[in-house]
Amino acid sequence: MSDNQVTYPVATMCRLLGVSSSGYYAWLYRPPSDRELSDEWLLSKIKAAHQASHETYGAPRILHDLREEGICVGKKRIARLMQQAGIQGVSRRRGFKTTTKDPAATPTADLVDRNFTAAGPDQLWVGDITFIPTYTGFLFLAVVLDAWSRRIIGWSMALHLRTELVLDALEMALAQRRPENVIHHTDHGSQPEFKGWSQHRLRQRSIAVRVIPRLEFSSRGSCVAGY
Repeated sequence: MSDNQVTYPVATMCRLLGVSSSGYYAWLYRPPSDRELSDEWLLSKIKAAHQASHETYGAPRILHDLREEGICVGKKRIARLMQQAGIQGVSRRRGFKTTTKDPAATPTADLVDRNFTAAGPDQLWVGDITFIPTYTGFLFLAVVLDAWSRRIIGWSMALHLRTELVLDALEMALAQRRPENVIHHTDHGSQPEFKGWSQHRLRQRSIAVRVIPRLEFSSRGSCVAGY
């Protein structure tokens, strides 16, 4: 209303918005509350700490600095004020590319075509890999998900990204469910030799499982999107 009072009368705007003119003027000239004054003072401290860190600190590190100064404040309040002021820290967390496409590999036919629904259990499985940061390094997790129930039916964790990581997850799913005919869908960047090794193991088990790599889902991961 303050921005438009040059164009429209205040009384007209108040009537259209369903507020009283006296209430609007009371709000307009009301002095800042103690909470607003406290937020303004705290924001100045946050900006100083952020600039002292060369604009790299986020809410957790700024919280640590403020508490060292004897300022008792919560992390959520700091995060709220930083978000309102457009202040953001810099994350130096190292990421991993969990799958890599083999340029020499022949793409396998896609039997899913983005349709991740199934009429019953053990008809369509999807798999993917992710990494979990820990205090001692990164832990890699491979999972197999049943598209019908959205349940994780096989999983494997390791400190490496070798082929056996995903094979162990598939082995767990096979041991638990013992399907008769199932499509196992992964992204196109499956681990080296995964398709050949898995087909060899499945032939030994006499189970009809087709391993379906797909390029379009390599960035999102066709498995973990479901749970």
